[in-house]
Amino acid sequence: MKGFANSAGFIQRGREWPCSIFILIFCGFILSSGCRVPFKYYPDGFVQTGIASWYGPEFHGQPTSSREIYNMHDLTAAHNSLPIGTYVMVTNLENGKSITVRINDRGPFVKGRVIDLSYAAARALDMIGAGTAKVRIEVLPGLSPPLLPPTFSVQIGSFLVKENADKLRRELERNFEGVYISLYKTGQSTYYRVRLKARNIESARDLALKLSSMGYMAIVFEGE
Repeated sequence: MKGFANSAGFIQRGREWPCSIFILIFCGFILSSGCRVPFKYYPDGFVQTGIASWYGPEFHGQPTSSREIYNMHDLTAAHNSLPIGTYVMVTNLENGKSITVRINDRGPFVKGRVIDLSYAAARALDMIGAGTAKVRIEVLPGLSPPLLPPTFSVQIGSFLVKENADKLRRELERNFEGVYISLYKTGQSTYYRVRLKARNIESARDLALKLSSMGYMAIVFEGE
């Protein structure tokens, strides 16, 4: 991280915890591998099939990507491209059981999986023991919010000391526009997150690539 203290970053289900950065959308760190964020805006009637998994006690009570606290007993799920707040019907194609869940998190971060269900949803689909199942996902437009394009930003550092964040902000302003500091407060600490605004996901990718080539740790986030 180019000489700045009190900054850390790594992947973990799209959550931010004390002394660390948890990403919402991350494309192979320097993006040089050609990784593409699988993000598109789905029209009404979107249907997807693939492998579902589930997550439970180890994340119970922790913040989701939407900042909502995860409750493994609620009917929710994580998806990497459907807008937060979207309701979907998930059908277990192996036994025909269905359940409606609300997307409130990002994931799964495992190749080949399309949705990460809460414990309650997985139990309703009778897939707890197996751990995964082939499913069909159908958006329920009557219950879901409008599919508005999300906003994106690129984070370069997260600091406990404001002076360090200000130093990095001033350094970046020599070469970039739209540099700002976003505050993130927990019960014990305040984090000063240095970010750049991006017009869209393509712009965010380009910014992250350029920053990475300059020696910075660049992480693409959904939202500002």
